[in-house]
Amino acid sequence: MSNLTHRKIGSEEKQEDAKPEEVKRILTDIGSEEEMEPLPSNPSGESMPQDQAKIEVLDSVISDLNPRWRNWFVRGVFTLVMILAFGLIVNLGPLAITILILVIQVKCFHEIITIGYVVYKSHHLPWFRTISWHFLLTTNYYLNGESLIEQFSILFRRDNFLSPLVQYHRFISFSLYTAGFMAFVLTLKKTYYLKQFTLFGYTHLALLLIVTQSNLMVQNVFEGLIWFLLPVSLIICNDIMAYMFGFFFGKTKLIKLSPKKTWEGFIGGAFSTILFGFILSIFLCKHKAFTCPLEYDSKTMSWSHDKCNPADMFTLKEFSLPNFLRLLIPNAKLYYRPFDKHVLALSVFASTIGPFGGFFASGFKRAFRIKDFGDTIPGHGGFMDRFDCQVIMATFVNVYIFSFIRSPSPQKMFNQLMAFKNEDQQEFIRLVKNHFGEF
Repeated sequence: MSNLTHRKIGSEEKQEDAKPEEVKRILTDIGSEEEMEPLPSNPSGESMPQDQAKIEVLDSVISDLNPRWRNWFVRGVFTLVMILAFGLIVNLGPLAITILILVIQVKCFHEIITIGYVVYKSHHLPWFRTISWHFLLTTNYYLNGESLIEQFSILFRRDNFLSPLVQYHRFISFSLYTAGFMAFVLTLKKTYYLKQFTLFGYTHLALLLIVTQSNLMVQNVFEGLIWFLLPVSLIICNDIMAYMFGFFFGKTKLIKLSPKKTWEGFIGGAFSTILFGFILSIFLCKHKAFTCPLEYDSKTMSWSHDKCNPADMFTLKEFSLPNFLRLLIPNAKLYYRPFDKHVLALSVFASTIGPFGGFFASGFKRAFRIKDFGDTIPGHGGFMDRFDCQVIMATFVNVYIFSFIRSPSPQKMFNQLMAFKNEDQQEFIRLVKNHFGEF
């Protein structure tokens, strides 16, 4: 099966010397986008028999409902299942959350790259999937390695057996990428160069959209679980409430890319998300486990929040009322958290800009004539169908932290100092003494 009707032109010389009339005729023979043969509705492969059995059992329970309410029921049930599973993983701690992010990343990459593989396989071109997974591993090794070195440099002392991986991390990453680059060049096949280079760019676009963003999400976890849980929960809330408002009240179409999206759902989801953000932040701000960044205690060889003092923005402060209100209500007191302004910013972004990640995914699916990226999650589609909005949200949160929140960390400075050689540590201490001795 082919996604485009491909025409062989004989030789490269004939392609380069083709006259405008001949080029026009070739393009006409290839056909327009409307004549493209659609990809299968489930490009990742057929459903497993056990999955089919589960769906049939569920269908038999709700068989009396009309299709619209049946989809609503299935979607609702599996939404609750995913939320409960997510809550259990969060309870296990940062390591479990990081593993979850990586698992979802791999699954999303698999769903996207499989679509390209369906097109690639039709031309009997070798090694596309293998090279794509090589680039995935290389990108993860580079990005996650950089993050680990920054966060856990205290573990990578010069006399540690891991020190060569730290010292030559970027060179190893470059070597791995170069190996994949060379493998791609060696697999180029005559008359299919354009298709191969198109899919080479397709793979790198998938890496940019998925792997890079998931790495930013892991970085957000290191800054404090609140910077991961709150944004993720805001997107989940917006998705659920926009669907609910659209289901019951939706009449006005929002965008052509997603015919089921309505202005009623968009606006209702936005207000619900902002309200939910403030309610959830009240709970999260009360616990050190959420507000404190991850810190490694070299003495106990474990993660601990015992020595952490939450930042001032997470603590309640009294709001100074205007004089006229004090006269009207003498004993009134109003409290707020400086973090509330950040909650508002994140909530507004999640409810207004975040949905464009879903619109982008809808356009992608329309381009390849598929309904969903997969059928892993009944009522929702594939993993990419569920996490498309999380991609742009994770990037925004990371940029927001570095722009408005993050400040120099004494703990990270100490971790870097402990990674120095003994003579370098002594030189650093001498420089500090000389500098502060002037005051």
